[in-house]
Amino acid sequence: MTTPTRNALTDVAGLRVGHATRAGGGGWLTGTTVVLAPEGGMTAAVDVRGGGPGTKETDALDPRNVVRRIDAVTLTGGSAYGLDAASGVMAWLEEQGRGVRVGAGPREVVPVVPAACVFDLGRGGEFRARPDAATGRAAVEAAAAAAPGSPVAEGSVGAGTGAVIGGLKGGVGTASTVLDSGVTVAALVVANAVGSAVDPATGALYGRLFAPEPARDGGPHPYPHPHPHPYPYPSPETHAAARERIARARQETAEAVGGPASPPMNTTLAVVATDAVLGRSQAQKLAGTSHDGIARAVRPVHLLNDGDTVFAVATGARPLDEKNPLALNDVLTAGADVVTRAIVRAVLAAETVRGPGGTFLSYRDLYGS
Repeated sequence: MTTPTRNALTDVAGLRVGHATRAGGGGWLTGTTVVLAPEGGMTAAVDVRGGGPGTKETDALDPRNVVRRIDAVTLTGGSAYGLDAASGVMAWLEEQGRGVRVGAGPREVVPVVPAACVFDLGRGGEFRARPDAATGRAAVEAAAAAAPGSPVAEGSVGAGTGAVIGGLKGGVGTASTVLDSGVTVAALVVANAVGSAVDPATGALYGRLFAPEPARDGGPHPYPHPHPHPYPYPSPETHAAARERIARARQETAEAVGGPASPPMNTTLAVVATDAVLGRSQAQKLAGTSHDGIARAVRPVHLLNDGDTVFAVATGARPLDEKNPLALNDVLTAGADVVTRAIVRAVLAAETVRGPGGTFLSYRDLYGS
């Protein structure tokens, strides 16, 4: 496997990503991210494993139901309130005449826009500062305006603006790979988990040990896997200093909110995409196995106060080997790997936030890159 130049969801030809970010004045620290399909839509499925999900139109993706292709997926902050962002995406698609056709007119369509949310309420200081339909429209317009194959902004942007993972600042991350067959598999995640991405004994990122970045352009792999460790552990002194700073940040957050912080309410979201031809049941299998990528990068996962949700989408540009009934296995394996890598990239791209909603330190601020 090799990593395309962009190492992003947009390496799957035809997919575009747009962010709408709200941060700063008025207590904002939230946003919305939209994955926009190429004309004609994409096959899609979903697997929800968190105990506290906030979703919209996920039942429509059940292979037993009628919807065969969708035009966009919405990931948003704002908890269940933020699902309003999908209405803005839906309205934009209606204007383009994109959706399930229900009449003869060019705009007589019903766009199906599956959506999922993360909990970030109050992290900017104002509980009611959350995405709405206008935020969703801004995100889908940004996606539509992006050139094909554009890089995808990572870190504290879009749905990852207010994300927190294990007490550290989380965010958006993305990664991709090209299989030996030529099929591309990619992921975009919003890392916002109750569990931690960091080994508490060493300060190492779990995901760096289980899914390091592969070689680029078909060259030799830069290190053996999984041993020796592809990245050095932080020094004991660095880790001890980081733990002290995290403790102080928690105290700063308690002072900012006027008392002990509320129990963490979080969710990790992912869109796993491929250009392979997948049926709806195959896409659902991909969504399910891609949860393994979350479990390798975050510990623990799928708790009652998580809403972990993975969407799988397929553009159908490259057929799998029909003579090999196990050809899907390579796609399933890659899906989990790119999710792990995307979570690592989200954590490394995040930036420290200090504000009225609390102090959320970034991994880079604590441990370096």
